[in-house]
Amino acid sequence: MTLFDGVYPFYPQQRKSFVFDVSTIIVIIVFLTLACSFLVIIPGIRGGARLYWLIRVLLSLVIGVVIVAVQYTGDWESGWVKANTSYKSFSHALVNADIGLHIGLAGVNVTLVGNPVNQVNETISYNEHFAWSFDADYDLSYSEGLEKGLPSPILYVAEKFTTQSPCGVHNQYRISGHYASATLWVAFCAWLISNILFSMPALVYGGYMVLVTGAFMIFSLLSFSTVRNSPMCAIHFGPASLHTGYGGSFWLTLAVGLLCFVIGVTVVALHFFNLDLLKTFFDLHVDEAEECQEMTEVYINPQFMNNALSPPQPSTLSPKSI
Repeated sequence: MTLFDGVYPFYPQQRKSFVFDVSTIIVIIVFLTLACSFLVIIPGIRGGARLYWLIRVLLSLVIGVVIVAVQYTGDWESGWVKANTSYKSFSHALVNADIGLHIGLAGVNVTLVGNPVNQVNETISYNEHFAWSFDADYDLSYSEGLEKGLPSPILYVAEKFTTQSPCGVHNQYRISGHYASATLWVAFCAWLISNILFSMPALVYGGYMVLVTGAFMIFSLLSFSTVRNSPMCAIHFGPASLHTGYGGSFWLTLAVGLLCFVIGVTVVALHFFNLDLLKTFFDLHVDEAEECQEMTEVYINPQFMNNALSPPQPSTLSPKSI
């Protein structure tokens, strides 16, 4: 088997590494735009309420962007291993590379990065995604990877998650990912409702909805973690083994879920024990003072008041009226 421009004839093209997830970038840009828009108008807020508005809006945007962004990330569960392994089929050449497995709610990413990157006359830097969402066919993606001639380590890892694999983990990860995604969307709806309630004089109900938001985020973590109860197939590359653990998206969701619990409990507790402080933080005292001021400004007709305050004149009877 000869080489042509650094590529084996069996493989139609060289694969390029996947660097950024477009969906995650779009979500982050949308929320950054909202944050920048608020920073532009915040100088128009009067007095000490400016700081309270800044804290409330930024915390709310952080919660919202995490709920949406983690659904498109691929590191809910991840693992790395460094190994000497064969690079492609029909070749006895070995490469030293870092092999990574990153599992998300919608599929898996398999990463292959050479040490160094340039080996066997090629640039070894891959990140291949295999989706198992409702509108995707994982086995079809794997078959397309075979036809394209992906490196052997990527196909070896991806084969563990096919429906025909004896590991039998495809359905478990797929179903748990779907339930986790669904509960996160419910958490996003609860987050929207909490923001609406916080904009009205219904602060305690906004606190309740923040608690609901945190609860559904925790439910999503419990849904995803159920797959850890089943044994994972061993992934060996010679003497080295690839082991996975909870990734950054999992721990970020847990942290924001606990933050929602802290915020919700604080709002509810202040409602029952220190309502004035809660109203001050949400800038409600100023509004109430303005309403009272508007109610005390009454316009009175002076002529009417003079007639009402003047004593009545006694009536006199004349002889002619008898």
